[in-house]
Amino acid sequence: MGVVYYGNYAQYLEQGRTEWLRELGFSYKWMEENNIVLPVTNLNIDFKLPARYDDIISVTTTLKNLPTFKIEFDYQIHNEKDDLLVTASTTLVFIDATTNKLSRAPDYLLKKLS
Repeated sequence: MGVVYYGNYAQYLEQGRTEWLRELGFSYKWMEENNIVLPVTNLNIDFKLPARYDDIISVTTTLKNLPTFKIEFDYQIHNEKDDLLVTASTTLVFIDATTNKLSRAPDYLLKKLS
């Protein structure tokens, strides 16, 4: 159909979160090495316009509020013409990888955000 498959957008959002964390000085890998994993518990995508194959897209990732046991993001995806293609949101929870139990947001993250 000449458009990007809808399932790919979840990966674009993940890349947006990954880069958001990287700009704070952390990586998913580093957090996992420090026993924190972040599974997605909610994903909402509102498709406005399709991205077409070979479009250059940008993902803007915004933190909704300071994290507690969960962290919530809003996203906008635009093409190179600055057309709004998608708005989205995700909720992730902090899990202690050692105990596999819900955990508070790590202090190092909260300090960086304050």
